[in-house]
Amino acid sequence: MYIIAIGWLYVAILAAATEGSLFRGVVTFLVWGLLPCALFMWLGGTRARRQRRRQLLADQRPGDDDRRHPEADQ
Repeated sequence: MYIIAIGWLYVAILAAATEGSLFRGVVTFLVWGLLPCALFMWLGGTRARRQRRRQLLADQRPGDDDRRHPEADQ
Protein backbone atom coordinates (compact mmCIF):
# COMPACT_ATOMS: atom_id res chain seq x y z
CA MET A 1 0.00 0.00 0.00
CA TYR A 2 2.84 2.38 0.80
CA ILE A 3 4.58 1.83 -2.54
CA ILE A 4 1.42 2.91 -4.35
CA ALA A 5 1.21 6.07 -2.23
CA ILE A 6 4.88 6.88 -2.81
CA GLY A 7 4.50 6.40 -6.56
CA TRP A 8 1.36 8.52 -6.66
CA LEU A 9 3.03 11.35 -4.77
CA TYR A 10 6.07 11.15 -7.05
CA VAL A 11 3.90 11.55 -10.14
CA ALA A 12 1.95 14.37 -8.49
CA ILE A 13 5.20 16.20 -7.66
CA LEU A 14 6.34 15.86 -11.27
CA ALA A 15 2.99 17.14 -12.54
CA ALA A 16 3.11 20.06 -10.12
CA ALA A 17 6.65 20.91 -11.21
CA THR A 18 5.49 21.35 -14.80
CA GLU A 19 2.86 23.96 -13.91
CA GLY A 20 3.45 27.55 -14.99
CA SER A 21 3.40 29.21 -11.57
CA LEU A 22 4.18 28.27 -8.01
CA PHE A 23 0.58 28.73 -6.91
CA ARG A 24 -0.74 26.43 -9.63
CA GLY A 25 1.93 23.88 -8.77
CA VAL A 26 0.96 23.84 -5.10
CA VAL A 27 -2.74 23.57 -5.95
CA THR A 28 -2.02 20.77 -8.41
CA PHE A 29 0.00 18.87 -5.82
CA LEU A 30 -2.69 19.27 -3.17
CA VAL A 31 -5.68 18.43 -5.37
CA TRP A 32 -4.15 15.67 -7.49
CA GLY A 33 -1.55 14.34 -5.06
CA LEU A 34 -1.87 14.87 -1.36
CA LEU A 35 -5.65 14.80 -0.86
CA PRO A 36 -6.31 11.62 -2.88
CA CYS A 37 -3.30 9.94 -1.30
CA ALA A 38 -4.47 10.83 2.20
CA LEU A 39 -7.94 9.47 1.40
CA PHE A 40 -6.42 6.28 -0.02
CA MET A 41 -4.25 5.75 3.06
CA TRP A 42 -7.15 6.45 5.42
CA LEU A 43 -9.47 4.03 3.62
CA GLY A 44 -6.73 1.43 3.35
CA GLY A 45 -6.04 1.54 7.09
CA THR A 46 -9.67 1.16 8.18
CA ARG A 47 -9.42 -2.57 8.87
CA ALA A 48 -6.26 -2.17 10.96
CA ARG A 49 -7.79 0.67 12.98
CA ARG A 50 -10.90 -1.41 13.62
CA GLN A 51 -8.84 -4.39 14.79
CA ARG A 52 -6.72 -2.17 17.04
CA ARG A 53 -9.86 -0.69 18.61
CA ARG A 54 -11.34 -4.15 19.22
CA GLN A 55 -8.11 -5.32 20.82
CA LEU A 56 -7.97 -2.25 23.03
CA LEU A 57 -11.56 -2.74 24.16
CA ALA A 58 -10.92 -6.44 24.81
CA ASP A 59 -7.91 -5.56 26.96
CA GLN A 60 -9.94 -3.10 29.04
CA ARG A 61 -12.86 -5.43 29.86
CA PRO A 62 -12.95 -6.34 33.55
CA GLY A 63 -13.04 -10.02 34.50
CA ASP A 64 -11.58 -11.36 31.27
CA ASP A 65 -8.12 -11.97 32.72
CA ASP A 66 -8.87 -15.50 33.92
CA ARG A 67 -10.30 -16.52 30.52
CA ARG A 68 -7.40 -15.11 28.56
CA HIS A 69 -4.71 -16.88 30.60
CA PRO A 70 -5.99 -20.30 31.75
CA GLU A 71 -2.58 -21.37 33.04
CA ALA A 72 -2.62 -18.51 35.58
CA ASP A 73 -5.27 -20.36 37.64
CA GLN A 74 -3.23 -23.54 37.97
